[in-house]
Amino acid sequence: MPTSDSATLSPYERLGGAPTITEAVDRFYVRLIDDPRLAGYFTDVELPRLKRHQVAMLSQVLGGPKEYEGRELATAHHGMGITGPHYEAVGAHLLAVLADMGAPGDICDSVAEVLKSVAGDVIESGQ
Repeated sequence: MPTSDSATLSPYERLGGAPTITEAVDRFYVRLIDDPRLAGYFTDVELPRLKRHQVAMLSQVLGGPKEYEGRELATAHHGMGITGPHYEAVGAHLLAVLADMGAPGDICDSVAEVLKSVAGDVIESGQ
């Protein structure tokens, strides 16, 4: 994964753009489906569609050209019963994939902050 230190590049560009984000999302979902705590959330889910949405969302978070056009996070996750520990596990998997692929610490920190800021839209109340 390219890691240019140029201040003019977005995090998306520093990571290598679309091919790297797509690979990260593929690795991310392999980890989620292999995690027995989380696999149940993906039963009967159209995974290719979900991956496309995730690529667009992560690209946008990282300053890339793709704009996420899916449902709002709260709407998309409503009724799924996502708990705080499960949400944290999903975030840990994403951050581990990014780190494994050589993402610089500042980018991982930024993604972690975004995850923290949207947790309330994903975690079911009282969970």
